[in-house]
Amino acid sequence: MKTARDIAEHVNSGGSAVRVVEEALERIQADTSNAFREVFHQSALGTAAEIDRRVGAGESAGPLAGVPVAIKDNICTTEGRTSCGSKMLEEYRSPFDATVVTRLQDAGAVIVGKVNCDEFAMGSSTETCHFGPVKNPADLSRVPGGSSGGSAAAVAAGLVPVSLGSDTGGSIRQPAAFCGVTGFKPSYGQISRWGLVAFASSLDQIGPFTSDTADAALVFGVLRGGDPNDGTCDPSPARPCHIKPAEIKGMRIGIPTQTTTNGNAKSVSNMMEQVRHQLSEAGAELVEVNLSLLDQGISTYYVIATAEASSNLARFDGIRYGHRANAPEAGPDELMALSRSEGFGAEVRRRILLGTYVLSAGYYDAYYNRALKIRRMIRDEYLKAFASCDVLLSPTTPSTAFEIGGITDPVEMYLCDRYTVGANIAGIPGISIPFGEDEHSLPLGLQLLAAPFADEQLLNAASSIELVRDQAGIRGARNA
Repeated sequence: MKTARDIAEHVNSGGSAVRVVEEALERIQADTSNAFREVFHQSALGTAAEIDRRVGAGESAGPLAGVPVAIKDNICTTEGRTSCGSKMLEEYRSPFDATVVTRLQDAGAVIVGKVNCDEFAMGSSTETCHFGPVKNPADLSRVPGGSSGGSAAAVAAGLVPVSLGSDTGGSIRQPAAFCGVTGFKPSYGQISRWGLVAFASSLDQIGPFTSDTADAALVFGVLRGGDPNDGTCDPSPARPCHIKPAEIKGMRIGIPTQTTTNGNAKSVSNMMEQVRHQLSEAGAELVEVNLSLLDQGISTYYVIATAEASSNLARFDGIRYGHRANAPEAGPDELMALSRSEGFGAEVRRRILLGTYVLSAGYYDAYYNRALKIRRMIRDEYLKAFASCDVLLSPTTPSTAFEIGGITDPVEMYLCDRYTVGANIAGIPGISIPFGEDEHSLPLGLQLLAAPFADEQLLNAASSIELVRDQAGIRGARNA
């Protein structure tokens, strides 16, 4: 499948955006991964026809002219539904578009539909989706990761060159690794969250899935920039992101010792040995880094994330918002309890209960307040690490994609995010790029992290490592 860059160049040069979109819609119709929740046939073709008209009239169609894009089901669009993978919002239609959607459209992108996700973005496998699990295009018996599993699968299957996901604790990078595509989580505040249905507001960040780093940079340049609707967004004006592979020779790459443990699958350990060898041969300076608090990341994350989720999801009560139980004789309290019990799935209810518990009067200081203190310590530890290296490198996940239904213990599922939650806790940028496959031809993912707002530096470093990977003949993106 062509990259977003190739499609935009083709369309801006007079190629047919309508034909590009028609081909994407044909691929989506034939797909068996359950990636898409809803497809916007008519509006997508109408938008493509308007782009062709503009190009024919000599007007600029934008840096993403004619590029088909899929949107995660927890990002608001006026077209179609914004269900968040939940029965609670099964038929909800947003009266406004998220800022990221508007910016994509202004850049000439064509929104072709919404893709499935774990319910309210709570999950690591996209098995909690009310509309059925998404399947990994690399092996349809396995999960695509989560919560942005539909977004990752849509790019991995070659249905679209770009999709948007959200990342609260690894929900872009982990599915990108499982599916063999590139997933980029920018620094917190680089991209507006206006129109993203909140899970944990201090951790959530929107980002793109693409086939390579150059496309991720292209989309990032379109999306970033201040937004008066989001007070947590960097007020800097929007500007393109131009990257070029940095010089690997002399680049200081930190490898946290805690990410090379016996807890990794053998294929992941072998990948890291291969990465070390390739980067050393290319002249990189590999630095051992001690992230002593890395193993505290999961517990810190799940206290903060569940606390914020219990607050954010309180609005869905069946009275003001969301699914309402059929109980005409029930009073307000009973109706609310029935509606929430029916509307939310088991994982969402579990996290609401945990979050309510850690915020309760008797446990606030013991859990939530302590987690906030450890969060600061984790961020400080990352900042200290970046004083000795340009980027940090690790596996994205401890293993490759597991079978659908293969993990039933919630704690074991949470540990899938062991290497990714730190970036959200610290607010730093992270990217996962594909780096080979295991013995079952399942993709392996390599994660890079950088200092806060060093997003372009991170993208340049990732692009350089892609070159090293390609020159070594190691497999990259699944749909390349």
